[in-house]
Amino acid sequence: MANARAHVIFKGRVQGVFFRAFTRNVASLLDISGWVRNLYDGSVEAVFEGEKSLVEEAVKRCKKGPPGAYVDEMELEWQPFSGEFQGFSVRR
Repeated sequence: MANARAHVIFKGRVQGVFFRAFTRNVASLLDISGWVRNLYDGSVEAVFEGEKSLVEEAVKRCKKGPPGAYVDEMELEWQPFSGEFQGFSVRR
């Protein structure tokens, strides 16, 4: 299976609703690596790396988000896989 890297920015009601914890849990369940962080404009940025179908599933689940969250816009950019991450982290 091919590996992939997705750089995603989620916009909407995504801060203060446990979106980063939800994203970390999704990545853990799907065994993909990368990171997630809040941005100053109220959006959330994430990088997912792993098997492409699992990365696509993570993006799909995060677009739906946890209860209380609402993603009204998502910017998705596919980038070359780097393999640089060990696990998935929440960045501050």
